[in-house]
Amino acid sequence: MRKITLACAAALFCVLVALGGCSTHSQEPNNEPEEQQVSSQQPMDVRAAALKGPTAMGLVKFMDEAEAGTVSDNDYSFQIAASPDELTPQIAQGSLDIACVPANLASVLYNNTDGAVRVLAVNTLGVLYICDSNGSIQSVADLAGKTIYASGKGSTPEYALNYILEGNGLTPGRDVTIEWKSEHAECVAAMTKDSQAIALLPQPFVTTAQMKDDSIRTALDLTEEWNALQSDADASSLITGVVVARADFVDEHPEAVEAFMKHYRESVAFVNEDIEAAAELIDTYDIVPAAVAQKAIPACNIVCMEGDEMKNALSGYLEVLFEQNPKSVGGTLPGDDFYYAS
Repeated sequence: MRKITLACAAALFCVLVALGGCSTHSQEPNNEPEEQQVSSQQPMDVRAAALKGPTAMGLVKFMDEAEAGTVSDNDYSFQIAASPDELTPQIAQGSLDIACVPANLASVLYNNTDGAVRVLAVNTLGVLYICDSNGSIQSVADLAGKTIYASGKGSTPEYALNYILEGNGLTPGRDVTIEWKSEHAECVAAMTKDSQAIALLPQPFVTTAQMKDDSIRTALDLTEEWNALQSDADASSLITGVVVARADFVDEHPEAVEAFMKHYRESVAFVNEDIEAAAELIDTYDIVPAAVAQKAIPACNIVCMEGDEMKNALSGYLEVLFEQNPKSVGGTLPGDDFYYAS
């Protein structure tokens, strides 16, 4: 009996040693590089879109890498739209995950969907310029008594122009006449007919117009004029476009959101640092011709502004629009959950 007991004890000891060895092995840390661990996760579909123009320019390197297969952490698809109206229903209905849209439209979407949209980043600062053909405009004060041809009534161009005029002591409609046109091309046509004409134009349309008529010059940069009105305690920025995502997508797939933003940052840096190569890609994706893009990129203020910097700049900008017309931001200012914080 004792021999049987000893034999059983010896066998049990061997089993415990074997189990202990397995347990020690299973607890060894995973020394696999973090990037390799992330890439081993199952890729998911990420559907993105942008508007034709500056809001899409910063994406081109990312788009090119996704199409070439050199970005493979997720399956990215992109579309370029000509109008915000093409993207709005897709975001609201969930057929798009991420989109580059006008800043005030992001706020409108937030309000119209009960907070189902979040802003990931500001991607384009101001792209508006006062242009003339005779060099008569050197400051905002020089606009007194003048007529400005502009397009975009009821949207950012009107609100930004009014803010800057009023901030410099000029009342729109009294001190400065603004003649609203339906298209930017009509503003350029007015300048072509009258050498004294002044127009408010966005990039890259400014560059397109200058390539057709070299007498057209940028007299005032509205982004700089906006910044000149800011105080350190309550600074805001003139903002054209932002990157938004569905709130459900952000909450359910935070890793995919972070991966997207990493590629986006790198793409924006590429566009600003290698303008010639970026211009070729912008042409490839039929955003604007390469020759226009190469001259326009430095004036398009393409950025990737995130976190607190994004929140401070964007919230201040939306407050300015809200004060002029609450409908421009969807009736009320967005809550803190509108601003994404990784």
